[in-house]
Amino acid sequence: MKKISKVWIGAGVIILLAIVIWLLSGNKKERQITFATAKVEPANIQNSVTATGTIEPVTSVTVGTQVSGIISKIFVDYNTVVKKGQVIAELDKTNLISSLNTAKANLSSAQSQLTYETSNYNRYKALYDKGLVSADEYENARLSFVQAKESVATAKETVKKAETDLGYATITSPIDGIVLSKEVEEGQTVAASYSTPELFTIAQDLTDMRVVADVDEADIGNVKEGARATFTVDAYPNDTFNGKVTQVRQEATTTNNVVTYEVVISAPNADLKLKPGLTANVTIYTAEKQGVLSVPSKALRFNPTKETVGKYTLADCSGKNKVWTLEGNTLKAHSVQTGMSDGTNTEIISGIANGVDVITEINETADETPAEPQQEQSPFAPGPRKNDKKK
Repeated sequence: MKKISKVWIGAGVIILLAIVIWLLSGNKKERQITFATAKVEPANIQNSVTATGTIEPVTSVTVGTQVSGIISKIFVDYNTVVKKGQVIAELDKTNLISSLNTAKANLSSAQSQLTYETSNYNRYKALYDKGLVSADEYENARLSFVQAKESVATAKETVKKAETDLGYATITSPIDGIVLSKEVEEGQTVAASYSTPELFTIAQDLTDMRVVADVDEADIGNVKEGARATFTVDAYPNDTFNGKVTQVRQEATTTNNVVTYEVVISAPNADLKLKPGLTANVTIYTAEKQGVLSVPSKALRFNPTKETVGKYTLADCSGKNKVWTLEGNTLKAHSVQTGMSDGTNTEIISGIANGVDVITEINETADETPAEPQQEQSPFAPGPRKNDKKK
């Protein structure tokens, strides 16, 4: 029994080895290496920051009223074109006219009192100079005269104020422009006790707009006045609008622990496509170079080793920045001096000529060849089934 067991164990080992050899020899793969390249050629290199902002008129004025009352007439509506000084609304003037008439009556009374006190003072002064009245009587007459003059002055100021308030009841446009918003309707009461009520917003010129963009604190250091900017709005997704930075405001705004700074960008609007309040997606170009010799940045990151290049040989060189070229079966390194980079392309100042192909990456493929048919078979493995069926 022991002898038979050893025979079966040996047979099992041979069968297992045969299966392993068959699996390993099924396909033969050979490693194939190719290189992706790109030309050294001129390109435009740009660094930029992005932000979002709002379209605004360059000049807009909120029109209010300094007196309280009922809006009796409105002469404009949304989008009405107005001229400076044009009447756009009126408040009810009944109470204001009454106040003015009362002030004028008080002035007339004060002037009459002054006339009397002037005559009385002159009379007492003449008597006092002759020693016919006491000094106390003279001083009382003079004091009444002075108070009468002050009452007239006060009454005159009251009349001026009443006239001014009556003038405020007629609301005019402070600028040439177009009405953007109307906050009141005829018959509505406005109260100017604590703050000036807003009645209208008038934009001066909608052909000259601006974008006020919020730029993150990490990017604001590179943004300068005069920098080129482009922006898009959702209303015209296929259009790109151009402008330039006209102002970098120093005041910071903190929202949800995010610090931003306002940057003002010009937005010419001759075709009136841009409307106040639109959201703009802004790109501000902080640095630009046009048509400079450059290579893809990944060519500078390409770093071959003997293990990765297979049958090819390496001809390395010293230098911080290198690009590699393929010359026959040799990968040759070139030390280059680099300039500006936008992440995708990097400027080449010196070290390699225009038009040269540089390697950007290695591509590996496996060349599969069919296995040779097995000539030998284990004597213990089952053979192919024979077809004994006769034709």
